[in-house]
Amino acid sequence: MNQAIIRPFYLGLLAWLCVFFVKAEDPYKFFTFEVTYGQISPLGVSQRGILINGKFPGPTIDCITNDNVIVNVINKLDEPFLLTWNGIKQRKSSWQDGVLGTNCPIPPNSNWTYQMQMKDQIGTYSYFPSIKMHRAVGGFGAINVRARAVIFVPYLKPVEEFTLLISDWWKSDHKTLQQTLDSGNTLPMADALLINGHVQSTSFTTQKGQRYMFRVSNVALTTSINFRIQNHTLTLVETEGSHTLQESYESLDIHVGQSASFLVNLNAPLKDYFIVASTRFTKPVLTATATLHYDGSTTKASLPLPWGPTYEIHWSMKQARTIRWNLTANAARPNPQGSYHYGTIPVTRTVVLANSAVNINGKLRYAVNQVSYANPETPLKIADFYNIPGVFHLSSIKDSPPSTPPVIGASVMGFTLHDFVEIVFQNNEGSIQSWHLDGSDFWAVGFGSGQWNATLRKRFYNLNDATTRHTVQVYPNSWSAILVSMDNKGMWNLRSAIWPRRYLGQELYTKVWNDEKSSRTEYEIPLNALRCGKAPLN
Repeated sequence: MNQAIIRPFYLGLLAWLCVFFVKAEDPYKFFTFEVTYGQISPLGVSQRGILINGKFPGPTIDCITNDNVIVNVINKLDEPFLLTWNGIKQRKSSWQDGVLGTNCPIPPNSNWTYQMQMKDQIGTYSYFPSIKMHRAVGGFGAINVRARAVIFVPYLKPVEEFTLLISDWWKSDHKTLQQTLDSGNTLPMADALLINGHVQSTSFTTQKGQRYMFRVSNVALTTSINFRIQNHTLTLVETEGSHTLQESYESLDIHVGQSASFLVNLNAPLKDYFIVASTRFTKPVLTATATLHYDGSTTKASLPLPWGPTYEIHWSMKQARTIRWNLTANAARPNPQGSYHYGTIPVTRTVVLANSAVNINGKLRYAVNQVSYANPETPLKIADFYNIPGVFHLSSIKDSPPSTPPVIGASVMGFTLHDFVEIVFQNNEGSIQSWHLDGSDFWAVGFGSGQWNATLRKRFYNLNDATTRHTVQVYPNSWSAILVSMDNKGMWNLRSAIWPRRYLGQELYTKVWNDEKSSRTEYEIPLNALRCGKAPLN
């Protein structure tokens, strides 16, 4: 191990020891992720992929509520690299978020150690590369956070759990795709859809008469998917850390960046069946299959595949409204989810964010309220901590769409700690959008067509049992509304989960702040924090 790697490793170890003595009551789990290039063949033709510990997809992080998860990431690529942890709240520590607004990237032939706690979380999540177009060729994996043994889980225990990562895939190298975007062009449609890195060869062996859980995450760059299992019913029990009412579905839409967990009872005749994921709102429709193998079966899965929706927008929006919070169930803590009466809390601020495709300097960009985000050389969080001038300012983006020309900038929106905010995502384009917020979950309270206005709250908002989640879809020429408690101090990325749009500027950051300088509200900068840009070296 060379010196460039050794020094950050020991700094990370020192930082971990400092945390250990403060939080010794919570267990620790240690992972080493070695990130390399390697040859893979998802579509039958060898191409360069990004592997973690030689694997594609990367290893699953299995942990329990409140576990401290320490991940030493060793970057052996030829360019800087970062991982972000999709849906992990990083309580009081946006330093660990792994995006360019909070972290300097890990240089080639070097490493950095993430120190995270799964504080008060359960559920199905994922991780993936957060800079450039790395995630187009791998580097992603699953995170499964299970409840502590002392916490009641509101469903019968499955005999086994299966983790499924659904991704879209191109035959092109990530640098080629990046050059396409840099030149001002849109990406071509993906060449295929994959389930755990394969178009059709993944298989899950099961026992007839038993109950299984399927944890499904959409880690695609561009496309919503519909998920279903031939001749079996899906009982939805969890979405992104929320226990849901246990509705049964023949199939369910899972949009870019979203996750869901299903219970499936295996009571069908003894044979094999297709597990199906297909793209939504695309022409043509891409399909990937896996096999649900009943142990003892000698009969292969047979066509036709079970029906799935293709472009039915109203169908999807209607289904989204059926996903509701289980008010009597607990999540990570023993108190019922419904004890938090979000619909009765006064809203302190309403923000309307409109996405748009714009032309700036003769090239395609994507903007939010007419600002197309560009990362400064100094991460926002580091600039804020050291009071470095000229990196960003809080008046760089408006609370509602302005009638001004589009500009490129580092857009940051300021909030006071514990603000309760209504955010409306207005989509005036003909393609579906997907929005993700780091650092918090939120209640997805409303979906509707056309232009949002304040009178629609009474008609369309669910102020009783909307689920909390970290990613929400916005249908074409439609709006979606969320309510979020800004109770996690730090600098947090609010981004398009559709990666080409995020790469070309459809994102911003929220600064959640108060004047108290205390570890009760936010942890200090880590001892092993990387420096770049205008940041001081120590």
